[in-house]
Amino acid sequence: MSDPSEVDEGKVALQVGGQKIAGTLLKPEAPVPGFLFIHGWGGDQAEDLGHAEELARLGCICFTFDLRGHADSGADKDTVTRQDSLDDVLAAYDYLVAQPMIDRSAVGVVGTSYGGYLAMLLTALRPVRWLAMRVPALYPDEHWDTPKAKLDKQVVRTYRQQPHQPGNDRALAACTEFHGDVLIVESEKDEQIPREALLSMQAAFRQANSLSHRIIQGATHAMRDPQHQRIYSTLLTGWIAEMVRASRLTYR
Repeated sequence: MSDPSEVDEGKVALQVGGQKIAGTLLKPEAPVPGFLFIHGWGGDQAEDLGHAEELARLGCICFTFDLRGHADSGADKDTVTRQDSLDDVLAAYDYLVAQPMIDRSAVGVVGTSYGGYLAMLLTALRPVRWLAMRVPALYPDEHWDTPKAKLDKQVVRTYRQQPHQPGNDRALAACTEFHGDVLIVESEKDEQIPREALLSMQAAFRQANSLSHRIIQGATHAMRDPQHQRIYSTLLTGWIAEMVRASRLTYR
């Protein structure tokens, strides 16, 4: 057995069998970035675990969770409102940033579809540095307290097909005040989120530090094809790695 007897700026001396063994302890830079993953409506955290594991290998702390009404979380899905979901996201964010070693100035959010919509709303309520969204959704502000499952699908579909100004949309209004970096990943054959909705979002990020827009050719909204999933994983991990590296260089 060996016991640490001295630690000084990464230099370590171990006592082994009465002899001194010299070593150097290398640890991730502290504090480290944190990333919150928000799945889409009808999904669960299992969709994000692979991406979170990739980011953990980059030295980030990640948190995935199930929105209420989904998978292992409580509540009847048919009774869950958008406010309920937003409350879940706020609780998840607060849990993440409370973890030891988290750099609260370096928190990112990754949202898919409904999760992207919630992520946009989150930026108005909590500090977010990096915002990555795949096929982010838009919803009219009206009927905010109506259960999400009971919203009129035709009304929502029509809303997404029209251009919108931030002053008339809560999520887009949050985008106008966002100053961090943004990644939007679009599916070429998305049957739920039309190009008009994505254009409204892009226009709203007028104060963002950077805005990257990628289109996965041939992909649908659900993106079940393994090849499309691999492309998205590469895009997401590459973008976040670039953002994290740049942030670390900035503070040196």
